[in-house]
Amino acid sequence: MTHAPTVRRVLGDGPFAEIGEPALAVTDERSRTVAVGGDLGHVQWSGSGTADSRWTGHRIGVYDQHGPRCRHLTRSRYPVRSLAFHPVLPLLAVGTGSYDGGYSFEGELLLIHLDSGDVVSALRHPREVLGVEWRGRTELRLVLAPCDDWANPQAHQQGHTAVVTRTDWGAVEWGEIGAQELAAPAEPFVHPDHRARARRILTDLAASAGRQWSVRRRVWAVEGTEDGRVLAALDGVLAEAWLPSGELRWAVEDEEGGRQLLLASDGMSVWTNAERRSRLDGRVRERPESRLARIAVDTGQVLETLSPGVFTVLVAGGQRTILRPLDGRRERSERLLMFDLDGPVNGPEVGSFDLFNHPFAVRRASRPYVLVGTDPAEPHRDKWVNAVGADGTLRRLFPHSWVPEEHHFGGPAAEIGQSLVHSGTVHHGQGIQPGGAYVVRRSLNGSVRWQHRTDHPATALDTDGDTVYVAYNSGALTALDADDGSVRWHTELEVDGAPTTALSLTVAPQGHLLIGTTDGRILECASPA
Repeated sequence: MTHAPTVRRVLGDGPFAEIGEPALAVTDERSRTVAVGGDLGHVQWSGSGTADSRWTGHRIGVYDQHGPRCRHLTRSRYPVRSLAFHPVLPLLAVGTGSYDGGYSFEGELLLIHLDSGDVVSALRHPREVLGVEWRGRTELRLVLAPCDDWANPQAHQQGHTAVVTRTDWGAVEWGEIGAQELAAPAEPFVHPDHRARARRILTDLAASAGRQWSVRRRVWAVEGTEDGRVLAALDGVLAEAWLPSGELRWAVEDEEGGRQLLLASDGMSVWTNAERRSRLDGRVRERPESRLARIAVDTGQVLETLSPGVFTVLVAGGQRTILRPLDGRRERSERLLMFDLDGPVNGPEVGSFDLFNHPFAVRRASRPYVLVGTDPAEPHRDKWVNAVGADGTLRRLFPHSWVPEEHHFGGPAAEIGQSLVHSGTVHHGQGIQPGGAYVVRRSLNGSVRWQHRTDHPATALDTDGDTVYVAYNSGALTALDADDGSVRWHTELEVDGAPTTALSLTVAPQGHLLIGTTDGRILECASPA
C-alpha cells in the first residue's frame, strides 16, 4: 500500500469536539464566527507516561457560528487565557500562559490570521498574557503576569497593563514586541473564570444548529470485535460499545474513565481498567487505585469487579487475567497478580513499576510480557524484556535497550511471530532530543531486525503481520513495512480538514484501522490494501 487510508466514519463526533474542555469562548458577529480556547488534557496516566513528552493539549478553535464548522485549529504551548477578535482585520489575538511551578510566569501573545491560518508569536520573550483587548484598529491592551514571583509573594494576584500600538497588526512579525513596550507597574488583578460562560455559548450555538454539545476527551483504548462492534474506553466512560450500524449500544459511566481494554478469554466480555488518581484527603495522600471490571460485550452488564487495593495495569497474553501492581515505592518488590477459575494467585516478583520505564503493553501477545529491572533497588535500570510462562515463572528474553549508552523508556508494542515490535523514547536530561523516539523490531534473542527513529513518541502501535501502524503524539500516523521497517506511507490525521491526534489504535478483525483520538472520537478508516 502506498497511500494512507481515508476516514470513512467517525463515531462519537460532536460540535466543537476539537478543543476538548472549553476554558473560554468569544463570538464575533462581524464574521459570524466563535473562537474557543480549550484543553484536551495530558496523554499520560499512571500506567504509561512516555507519550506525554513534547505534547500539548491546549487548543484554539475558530468555528462558524452556524454549523458549526471548524475553520482553524491551533495548538498552543500554554493554556489559553484570553481571546479578542480584531475590529477590522481577519485577526484573532490570543493570550496564553501559566506559572511554571517554581519561579516564572511564561506564555505567548499569539496572532492568528483568520484568512490563512498562519500564527505569529509576537512577544520577544515568554510572558504570561492574562488579558487581550483591542482599543480600535491600532491599539492592543495587554495584561501580563509578572515575570516571576522571586521576592514577590503577591505576584499571583498582580498584572501589568500595557498598550501596544501598530499601524498594521496584520504585518506584525515573530518576536517583534520587546520588553520596553511592555513595561508597566504592577496592579492587583483578579483572574476571571470564563468556563461556565464558554459552556453556555457552545451549548446555545450547538442547539441553534439542531445538535447537542458535550465534552468527550481522550479515547485511551479501542478494540474491534469479530461481529463488527467497536469497543472504547475514554474519559468519563469505563467502556462503551458501538454497533456496526454506528449506533451507540451501551456505555458504562465512571468518574475517571477506562484506561485499558482487554478482551476476555470467553470471547463475550471485556476487561477494563479505570484509574483512581492520588489526591489529598485532609492530611492523608491516597495512593492510586484501580477499578477493574469485566463487562458483557453484548449488553454492557458489569459481570464482575476486582479491587486489588493498589493501582494495577492489565497485562495481555494467555488465558489468565494478569495484573501488575503499581505501589510507587521502590523498596517494595511487587508480584504479578494472576486470576483464573480457581481464584487469585501470586505470580512472580517483577519489582516496582513507574509510568516511564516500565510500560510495555504488547498487542497480539501469545503470552504475557513485562519489563523488569535486574536490581530491585533500582528497578528502572538494566531492564529486561521478560515472558511469563504458563507455570507463572519469568523467563528473561533480552535487554530492553539495545544501545549500551542509551537509557530507554517503555511504550506500546506488538508481537509478530517470533519477534516483538516495541516503541519508546531515549532518556535525556533536557527532554526528548531529535531522533530520540524509536520503533524497533527485535527477535526474541534481542537481535535488531530494524529500527525507525523519529522526534515524537508513539501513542499507540499495532500490526496486521505485514504492516506496523504507529501513531505519534504529533498527530502523525505512519505505516512501516514489517519486514524491513521502511515507510510505506505517512499522514497527518485530520477529521473534516481539522488536525487530530491518535491516542489508541487497532487493526480490526475485518482488516480496517480503528483509531481513538485525544478529542474523544473514534475513526474508522478504510481497510489497508
